[in-house]
Amino acid sequence: MDITEKLETIRHRWEEMGEQLADPTVASDMKRFVKLNKDYRDLEPIVMAFKEYKTLQANVEEAKEILATEKDEDMRKMAQEELDSAQTRIEQLEQDIRVMMIPKDPQDSKNAIMEIRAGTGGDEACLFAGDLFRMYTKFCEAKGWKTEVTSVSEGASGGYKEIDFTVTGNGCYGILKFESGVHRVQRVPKTETQGRIHTSAASVAVLPEAEEFDVEINEGEIKWDTFRSSGAGGQNVNKVESGVRLRYMWKNPNTGEMQEILIECTETRDQPKNRERALARLRTRIYDMEYQKYISDISAKRKTMVSTGDRSAKIRTYNYPQGRVTDHRVEGLTVYNLSAVMDGDLNEIINRLQMAENAERLKENIES
Repeated sequence: MDITEKLETIRHRWEEMGEQLADPTVASDMKRFVKLNKDYRDLEPIVMAFKEYKTLQANVEEAKEILATEKDEDMRKMAQEELDSAQTRIEQLEQDIRVMMIPKDPQDSKNAIMEIRAGTGGDEACLFAGDLFRMYTKFCEAKGWKTEVTSVSEGASGGYKEIDFTVTGNGCYGILKFESGVHRVQRVPKTETQGRIHTSAASVAVLPEAEEFDVEINEGEIKWDTFRSSGAGGQNVNKVESGVRLRYMWKNPNTGEMQEILIECTETRDQPKNRERALARLRTRIYDMEYQKYISDISAKRKTMVSTGDRSAKIRTYNYPQGRVTDHRVEGLTVYNLSAVMDGDLNEIINRLQMAENAERLKENIES
């Protein structure tokens, strides 16, 4: 099937979706309506580009006919200009359409859940985890995205043993997903008295936030407990049972085994809000385990993929003595602006990773 046939198929599918969205029976099924509306919006730019493509092709044929039959030099000159302009635009449009037709990760438009864990390196690893958290909050701030810490365990000398936070913004998961993996730092720790360079690590996990329609949960089977919060919080702490704990038995579709999911939430002093947030985290936890199968299936089809979400793979090294940041997933991806990167300037690195993944997906799409 050539590109024109593929585009005709997409156009017919898009028009069918538009008719279905106008159907009251579809609108009454919210889960189906949300998915259909998203698919419709995703295909719309391709269809609009295809319509322009067909118009330009008609202009080319018309200009060629004028050149073949017209004697008037002014008319011939105008036709030649129209032909040259249309052919140039068609070449650019063909490239744009091929990129737009690259299969997208269906999760890219979602909000993100990020988890940073200190790895090898003791106190220095905790400090590095804190540096990574600051880097991401600065990056998100520059993008206009909202971040909110949901769970934190501080290190003894600063930084974090663990910190979890949500990122809310347009398409943030599709950008932040490239950060999943092990991040390694090479520098002289503050506690080092002889100036020796140490290597420490922290792991980053980026998950797509599950929406209510993504996961089916039987809320009647959730077992709830309440308990008193601890830590900062004023008079409310240790006096009101605002903390919630849920237990949910779930059948893992990858293994077929039943497993218990345990989630605690003490983020607010309002028990109903904590219940709501615990439910959201339950949805995301289940969705993530189902999503990992999707990631594994894609990874098996490709020799390399920069956004597999593999949390055990070493993806990047931050070398302080050389002021260097090297990403190990793309050959030659090294930048010498470490201070700017740690201040949240990740654009160059992420752009290169996106280009590498798009090139791979484009090749895959052409071969299929």
